[in-house]
Amino acid sequence: MKRALLLVVVLAATAAAGYWLKRPAAALAVSCTDPLAGCTFDHRGTPAHLRFSSQPAPLEAFELSVRAPGAGRISAELQMSDMDMGFNRYDLRLAPGGAFGAKVTLPACVSGRRDWVLYLDIDGTRYALPFSTR
Repeated sequence: MKRALLLVVVLAATAAAGYWLKRPAAALAVSCTDPLAGCTFDHRGTPAHLRFSSQPAPLEAFELSVRAPGAGRISAELQMSDMDMGFNRYDLRLAPGGAFGAKVTLPACVSGRRDWVLYLDIDGTRYALPFSTR
């Protein structure tokens, strides 16, 4: 009985520690009025530039391009505020010319909402860029 209780306590503590360590870092808000034209924001004192290849629409792929001089790793997630859109993280790859990029696809939203947030992680610094679909 004592072993079973100890096992339950250890498992609960492990789960709590795992949740705490894996929770997303707070995101820095970035204003990007037109991601098609591109926008520039400050990443650790250096300008970074983000651009969408086309107007995002659910279930239609588009290219996400990010230039962040000196960056080693960039990933992106597409979410809605207060709505779980499932796991959809993309690791951007460094292309010739110095930009990171990936083909990304918005999940379908059955509620018809059009307000999205692009969470961009550049070497551990997390940014939140709100945008809308058509």
